[in-house]
Amino acid sequence: MRKRLADYGLQSERLLWPTKGPGVFEREIGELEDALGLTTLEKAIAWAQTKSMWPDTFGLACCAIEMMSIVSARHDIARFGMEAFRSSPRQADLLIVSGRVSQKMAGPLRQIYDQMLEPKWVIAMGACASSGGMFNNYGVLQGVDKIVAVDIYVPGCPPRPEALMEGIIRLHERVQAGLPNAYEARPVAS
Repeated sequence: MRKRLADYGLQSERLLWPTKGPGVFEREIGELEDALGLTTLEKAIAWAQTKSMWPDTFGLACCAIEMMSIVSARHDIARFGMEAFRSSPRQADLLIVSGRVSQKMAGPLRQIYDQMLEPKWVIAMGACASSGGMFNNYGVLQGVDKIVAVDIYVPGCPPRPEALMEGIIRLHERVQAGLPNAYEARPVAS
């Protein structure tokens, strides 16, 4: 976790007066950073990770049809650098779980998740993947977050392709903000 400057004991006017806007120097530095493209290594790596996420599909039910449609010309996931769905978990870093996960598929899903290289992200697409949906019985897993760490939940039954695109954008925002992955933030049963 990053500390604020006030936590280090810095007593500047900016820190003591939080409602005051940025000063002239801060505005000029901000304009200079925008003009020259100055950044930190962490921000550059996060930007590169968002522009090169390769999804691995785990389509199990009707949500998979909606997931397949995001590669069409109308939705064009290629603008995010994700046009090629990977069929091998070792080549992918984003797992999109779409549809209901039965108890029999829980093992293979966990195996695919474990084979993915780090950093890895998971999107649970649809009500069934997020919470079991309308299938409240012994044969369907009540939420994929019981076996893998989920970063983004996309609601709907089935969710529209626009909702999945919104989930991908939210995931990109999380990565660029430097938030930890779900598997780093909370443990999952193995």
